[in-house]
Amino acid sequence: VPGYGDSPPVETVATAQGRVAFLDHVLQELDMRRPVLVSPSMSGRFALPFLLAQGDQLAGFVPIAPVGTKDYTAEQYQQVQTLTLILYGDRDASLGPQALQ
Repeated sequence: VPGYGDSPPVETVATAQGRVAFLDHVLQELDMRRPVLVSPSMSGRFALPFLLAQGDQLAGFVPIAPVGTKDYTAEQYQQVQTLTLILYGDRDASLGPQALQ
């Protein structure tokens, strides 16, 4: 994920809009049409804003204890029409409860 781990900081993904644009660009470059997006951990910073802004481009969404769930409201999550399978464990206490509503 650009800007995380050992990757150098990338200004274009510093905002949610930038991360949406980045992920959109990746999907276009790979010529992917309506993929199922699997999003573990830190990739939630990219996948969640994409889901909320352009979820209609996805056939499904599988978040696996994603980071960033607290950044959005229950109302925003309720607007999502993309088929979603939410995976998390007993120790994933940092998930925003609004993400599960």
